[in-house]
Amino acid sequence: MKNNNVRTLTRSDLADAITNEFRVTKFVASEIVEDVLDEISSALMDDENVKIAGFGTFMVRKKKERIGRNPRTLKEAVITARKSISFKASAILKRITNEKS
Repeated sequence: MKNNNVRTLTRSDLADAITNEFRVTKFVASEIVEDVLDEISSALMDDENVKIAGFGTFMVRKKKERIGRNPRTLKEAVITARKSISFKASAILKRITNEKS
């Protein structure tokens, strides 16, 4: 079931917020957004955690190879080792989020 009230925050939305807050051009704001996202991505690719105070922490988790099962056919298959990214919200973000709901 879809919730039609859910809004997605985009790169463009972030650039607009920077433009409005800091009185820079949309081009400069877009470059700032891209640079920040590139830094976060690069750190995660290097297996580093990314902690943003008051917001949360992005962490790289290493998952081992394992045997899984197709739920439809019940056939076993090897799930290869991989990395995944998880996010843990800070206590401040959790509090703010719960106050808004």
